[in-house]
Amino acid sequence: MKNKTFEMCMLFDFYGDILTEKQRKLFDLYYNDDLSLAEISEHVGITRQGVRDGILRAEHTLRATEEKLGLVARYGRNQSDIESLADIAKEIRGINKIRHHDADIAELCDRALTIAQRLSE
Repeated sequence: MKNKTFEMCMLFDFYGDILTEKQRKLFDLYYNDDLSLAEISEHVGITRQGVRDGILRAEHTLRATEEKLGLVARYGRNQSDIESLADIAKEIRGINKIRHHDADIAELCDRALTIAQRLSE
C-alpha cells in the first residue's frame, strides 16, 4: 500500500466490523477524524496510552485479518484487472474505428466498457 493511513482505512472498510466498539471509535477518531492521541483521550475519557494501545490493537487485528483473508489485496488486483480490460476494450474500439468499421465490434466494446465501469463502482 502507498501509505499507512490509506492502508489502514482500506483495512477498516473491509474488516472494521470485527473490531470492538471501542476500537472502532478510537480508530475512527484517529484515522478518519484526524484527531491526535491527546484529543481522543480528552474526548473518550481515557489516557493517551490507552488510546494508543487501543489503536495499535485495532491495527494489529486488521492486518492479521487481511493476512489470513487477503480481501483487500484481491480487491486491488481486481480493480487493476478491470482497468486493464477497459483499456483493452478502448484499444480494440479504436482499431475497429480506423480499420474495420464493424458496428458489432463497436457495440461489444461499448458493452465491455459499461460492465467494467459497473464493476469498478
